[in-house]
Amino acid sequence: MSDTLSVAAVDHRGDESWTRREICQQPQMLRATQAMLHGESRSIAAFLAPLLARDDLRIILTGAGTSAFIGDSLAPWLSVAMRRRIEAIATTDIVSAPHLHLRADAPTLLVSCGRSGNSPESVAAVDLVDALVGSAHHLVVTCNAAGELARRASANTHVVVLPEPTHDRAYAMTSSFTAMMLAVLSIFTGITEMDARSEAIAAAVDATLAIADPQMAAFAARGFDRVVYLGSGLFKGLAREAALKLLELTDGALVTAFDTALGFRHGPKTIITDRTLVVVFVSNDPLTRRYDLDIITELRGDGASGAVLAISAQAIDGQAIRVAGMDGAQDVDLLFPYIVPAQLFGLHASRHLGLTPDSPNVSGTVSRVVQGVRIHAIDG
Repeated sequence: MSDTLSVAAVDHRGDESWTRREICQQPQMLRATQAMLHGESRSIAAFLAPLLARDDLRIILTGAGTSAFIGDSLAPWLSVAMRRRIEAIATTDIVSAPHLHLRADAPTLLVSCGRSGNSPESVAAVDLVDALVGSAHHLVVTCNAAGELARRASANTHVVVLPEPTHDRAYAMTSSFTAMMLAVLSIFTGITEMDARSEAIAAAVDATLAIADPQMAAFAARGFDRVVYLGSGLFKGLAREAALKLLELTDGALVTAFDTALGFRHGPKTIITDRTLVVVFVSNDPLTRRYDLDIITELRGDGASGAVLAISAQAIDGQAIRVAGMDGAQDVDLLFPYIVPAQLFGLHASRHLGLTPDSPNVSGTVSRVVQGVRIHAIDG
């Protein structure tokens, strides 16, 4: 499916919302992000090389909300691939309890992801790392050249601003999420080394848009009142993002939850009713996949839920969305096409409830960029 056809999906449904546009533009934005990184590869390498040469460097992937889930999804894989200490700690956790998360004697690279770069916690987390860590460095990945984080370039900071269209105008983050996630993955995997993989990822997202759109519209029309996303390994972070996306786009009208395949049995499974949709992100890792298939078999055998949908890169029985061309891909590459059905379901569920996806929060108490946060001075 071509990029032109992906965007054309906006028109044939008569839905001109920014939410749909930004979901559908993801193949183009992934390709544009990778191309942009090529143009800046030398400056990025010059900044990172001396830091990565240090065995004692601590790398923290951070952000707030959806931006934090980028770290949750990537940190476990990058830790193994790079054979070094890489952690995901949300800015909201750093700011509220800095002494639990920061070490003065640990050289630290804070990798800050932010769509706008203006979230109060994102800015405060940078300030706290500078204040509390003896050797502090910052890599900023943002979609907004005019944001506060983007304007903080200094000797210990390198800023990567993604293509302007990734700065999503809609309330819910979609293309900004996948573009920033690809940028972080590519930067730490090797920009040139990611060329072929990033193209395969973009093609898989493109194909998944076409396959998943009508299916998720049909699921939204069934009127589920609870939706559970399950993901093991890297997909736990993705399940959390999927649950948040639906919660945001339906203004809290649908109860959402996330868990792992094994963790779900330990109490959270009680959420299931006959009006519950369970979505399972199925791993390509042979061992992890067995646990995912076990929970799918169990849930379908129970017959207690309204539906159990598998999202898988490999063939699977029953209701499923299969991601084409990725049956041998690493799970980290599946993060990108796997989130597409969840984004589309959120869009269609929002429409089904009579909401406006671009501004679904009717009360106006929740904003696109968080407001009303007071940053308090640290004690001692």
